[in-house]
Amino acid sequence: MSHLEELILFLHILGESTFISGTYLDNEILSHMRQLHTFNFYIESINGIVDPTVHVPADDIERTFTNIKHRQVVCMVDYLDPDSMIYRVFSLPTKFNRLEGITNNIPNIVFNSVTYLKLTDKNAFKHEFFVRLARAFPFLKNLSISNIRPPFLRLEEPYLGDKDWCSIIEYSHLIFLDVQHANPYYVEHFLNETKTHLPCLIKLKVSFVDLIAVTENFTRDEMRRNCGRVKQLIVERPTVHPENVHRYFPLL
Repeated sequence: MSHLEELILFLHILGESTFISGTYLDNEILSHMRQLHTFNFYIESINGIVDPTVHVPADDIERTFTNIKHRQVVCMVDYLDPDSMIYRVFSLPTKFNRLEGITNNIPNIVFNSVTYLKLTDKNAFKHEFFVRLARAFPFLKNLSISNIRPPFLRLEEPYLGDKDWCSIIEYSHLIFLDVQHANPYYVEHFLNETKTHLPCLIKLKVSFVDLIAVTENFTRDEMRRNCGRVKQLIVERPTVHPENVHRYFPLL
C-alpha cells in the first residue's frame, strides 16, 4: 500500500501483553506509506498484568507519538482488576462513533463523533462524572451502564449529600438508555428530572424490580417527565404491565 494517501484504522487486540507505541506504528506501518497524508486511528488492547506493582503512565506512551502524521494523540490506561488492564490510544479529532468499556477515566476532551457509549467500572460513577460525561459526549444517542456499586453510603459520607445534586445534567440527543445491569442508584439518577433531563429518551432497558423501587411503584412525580416519552420498555422477561405502568409510560 505504498500509494495509500488516507488511512482510518480501528484495531482491537485481545490477549497480548504489549503496547502499540508511536514508534512501532512509525517503523512497522507508516514507514511503508510514503504518500500517506491523513491517518486517523483508535487502538485498544486488553492485556494481562505480569507485575501488578508496575503501572505504565499514559503520558509515557503519548510521548512516543511524535510523528506529525499522528496529529494530536490521547492515551488512556485503565486497570480492570488485579490481573488485567485495558490500553487505548487514539488520534484527535476522533472519527469513530462507538466506544465500549469506558471507565471513570475519561480525558478532558470532546468526542463529537461518538454516539454509542458503554460504561463499566468497578468503582462508582458519581454525579460529577456524569456532568463531565455530558460535556465530553455532546451528541450521545445510546448509553449503557454496567456498575453495581453506588457512589457512596450516605451514613458514612453525609457531607456529600448537599453537594451531590448541584446541577441538572442534560443529554440532549440520548434516545436509548440501558441500565439493566446497573445499581438502582443509576436508574434513579437518570430518570429523576431533578438530576437528569432526557428530552429525547424513547427506549429504556431496565430491571423491572429496580424500576418499581425507584419510582415507588410508579407514583413519584419527579420521574414522570423522563419516563413519559418512552415508547419501548425492555425488561428481563415478558410482562403484562398493570394500569399504573401505562399511566407512567403513556406512549408505550
